[in-house]
Amino acid sequence: MTATTEVTTTATGLADRILGGWLGRIAGNMLGKPVEQGEVWTRDRIDRYLRAADALPLTDYLPEPPTAEEERALRPEWRHCVRGRVHGSCRDDDVDYAILGLHLLETHGFGFSTEQVGDLWLLRLPYLQTFTAERAAYRNLAAGLRPPLTATYDNPYQEWIGALIRADVHGWVSPGAPRRAAALARKDAVLSHTGNGVYGAMWAAALVAAAFTAATAREAVDEALAVVPASSRLARTVRRVASLHESGLPWEDTLATLEEETAGLGWIHTIPNAAVITAGLLYGDGDFSRSVALTVRGGLDTDSGGATAGSVAGVMCGAAAMPEQWKEPLEDTVRSAVFGFDGVRISELAERTLRLAQAEA
Repeated sequence: MTATTEVTTTATGLADRILGGWLGRIAGNMLGKPVEQGEVWTRDRIDRYLRAADALPLTDYLPEPPTAEEERALRPEWRHCVRGRVHGSCRDDDVDYAILGLHLLETHGFGFSTEQVGDLWLLRLPYLQTFTAERAAYRNLAAGLRPPLTATYDNPYQEWIGALIRADVHGWVSPGAPRRAAALARKDAVLSHTGNGVYGAMWAAALVAAAFTAATAREAVDEALAVVPASSRLARTVRRVASLHESGLPWEDTLATLEEETAGLGWIHTIPNAAVITAGLLYGDGDFSRSVALTVRGGLDTDSGGATAGSVAGVMCGAAAMPEQWKEPLEDTVRSAVFGFDGVRISELAERTLRLAQAEA
């Protein structure tokens, strides 16, 4: 069977799934943006905020801060990300890299090289809109280093979440083909990451690709696991979450267990964030709102986790079935720091992604 299997055999069905992925990524990112600071916004504090605002269960963007103290703790972008204030998406690297990845594939095709990824960064992405491993790699590129040295020289962030957040587009253009998605994501990831940082990107791309044809979130998680080394810490952590979920342990207890087992890695590291994303998807059980809400309530790098979970859940349900409260405020518009893309329509990005997916089917 080809990459476009049962659920995506028609152009209309595939288009709906790809648009769902874009909308889901942007909505999940917007949901998590105000509380993106893991050492401040713990799971407990996020839920206290939501209870104080009478917003549990969470089925929409975050409510306005219930107190002045909570307002001061939010990221300054909150004014454009909470209910009633969303008018198009905020600019964010979690969306910039999806746009840049689309431009990469349109420019160089599926045979792109890691060097070409770096060239596009220098051409299209402002240095001050990069962070952690990406900024280290960008600096190394500007100094004349080439991959794989761009990932290893003076870069203490090699296993952080940056490569994972760049991976979705490789899944969107590889519907039902997780291994192909992972291979594309790997070429992108090694510009800035090593080890579990690269595995996280491969896993995320495969997870998105598998979501096009998987019957359940668990099936997509299992398919994605097959593309990374079984002995890697990433694979072991994802399997651990799946096992605890299967045992019937409540979501809160699963995350508490994984928090203990990944202690010391930091809130931007790939491993604990992959655990939060996996738990959000498994306990969300195919429901878009529940999947993104649980992921963001899980804390850590909330906008990145929410974006990845939203992408997977959006592909699984499709744009038409996504609740309106997530879609309508986005106004089909994206703000972006990628040169030439600020103000682009989400629907246009999805259409361009569809053309690539169909060309390689």
